[in-house]
Amino acid sequence: MSVASAPSESDTRTAVPAPTAEPAAGTEPALPSPTEAADGGDGAAAPPAPSAEAAAATGPVVRDAREFGAYARTGGWAFALRVARSVRPGGQAAEGSPKVSAKAFAELAGCSADRVMRFYKAWDTAADDGLVPQFEALVPGEDVALPEADAWPAYYSSRSGAASVRGQAISAAAAAEGIRPTKALEVAENPTALRAAILADPGTAEAARGALLDRMKEDPALQTEMARAIARTDGLKKAVATEAKAADRIGYVRQIAEKGQIRTPAGQTVEAPAALRAEAERHLSLIDELDDDEEAGEWAGEAYDAVKGLVAEAVEADPELRVRERRTRFYSSLQKATKVFEELTLDDVVEEDVYEEDMVRRLEALQEAVAGCISALRRASDAR
Repeated sequence: MSVASAPSESDTRTAVPAPTAEPAAGTEPALPSPTEAADGGDGAAAPPAPSAEAAAATGPVVRDAREFGAYARTGGWAFALRVARSVRPGGQAAEGSPKVSAKAFAELAGCSADRVMRFYKAWDTAADDGLVPQFEALVPGEDVALPEADAWPAYYSSRSGAASVRGQAISAAAAAEGIRPTKALEVAENPTALRAAILADPGTAEAARGALLDRMKEDPALQTEMARAIARTDGLKKAVATEAKAADRIGYVRQIAEKGQIRTPAGQTVEAPAALRAEAERHLSLIDELDDDEEAGEWAGEAYDAVKGLVAEAVEADPELRVRERRTRFYSSLQKATKVFEELTLDDVVEEDVYEEDMVRRLEALQEAVAGCISALRRASDAR
């Protein structure tokens, strides 16, 4: 903890930048002191006369306001204290209090009321957290023990956008990531700079990719937009199809290795032999050991082909399974053929002039094939 005190004359020379110095990027420009503002400085027009409230302010309040105006750019708890002990909390009556409104304090300081309120709100939030005294306990001109400087960035933002709902969400996300909210707010306010960094730097692009994936988990609208963008881009669409194929193959191998089940070519799901499961586990371990930047497609294809061949051998080695597999395959083909034939629009053939002799020949050949199939099935049944 440190104790606030008014800056000394030597501090003034050190802390206040030269009039010709340009402010650092992302900071607010230095403001002239009330005395300089009154003189006009470089021919500038003098500010309007102070209001009655500002003119009636007592010595400690005026001193705090002027020190705040001179050193506002540096921020920190000491400057928030000057606001907190001299500005009336909202709703407090002016009568009987030496404190002034934020507007009057800003007028005395020679800066904007918005800037004063950002310090005010930072102190208010810290007071709610028990880090500093409440406003009511503070007296103009009185110093109190202050938190360490490294706690300040968590409460103060030099950006007015931080007070909006969007700004609060960005600040909360920044805090969760362990970074200063002002950094995240700065990026959010300059999307063109973010785009340039993503285009130029692979590391930034990777961070953006990870953030988008995390965001899409909870944002169905963004999922739809991304899917639509990918579908409309030929190169991306092809890459997604390739990755999806590799993922399906890895999933096939993983199901055998982890669940001990195989899916036969005809679609049956049965228990996998121990040797087949061990081979699937071996291939899966090789894939899981790949680095993030290594392509898994070739490994997935090799694992899939090896395991699929072993599945076919397992089916042929089991007489009962082999029979069920062939029966299932036959039924599947029969259902497909039946569906295709049922979809023929015979009414169009009768009502419209679409008849051709070749149609009849094809149907007659189909009829003979169906009759031959029926005869073969009946002979096999009689033989049993």
